[in-house]
Amino acid sequence: MLTSKQRAKLRKLAHDIETLIQIGKGGVTPGVVEQVRETLNNKELVKGKVLENSLLDAKEAAFELADKINCDVVFTIGSKFVLFKVSDDKDKRKIFLDRL
Repeated sequence: MLTSKQRAKLRKLAHDIETLIQIGKGGVTPGVVEQVRETLNNKELVKGKVLENSLLDAKEAAFELADKINCDVVFTIGSKFVLFKVSDDKDKRKIFLDRL
């Protein structure tokens, strides 16, 4: 669970990253889950977008992914969402929230 200070720091970091994940009409498929899992393991912070043809909104998609991957939802706004998870590989860790 993220604190408000940690969430604020992650929001700031997420501002400049590009959207890597897109959720379409198929929703949160196993392929999307695997793609998000790999991206989070490499980058720790990922921005996603829910396309207009999807049956889910950004909040639903973000929390469904967070539940399946065991990561944190940083925020959702409009059709976009940001997820965070500390990398399993210690060499790939870039974001240190314990330093707040």
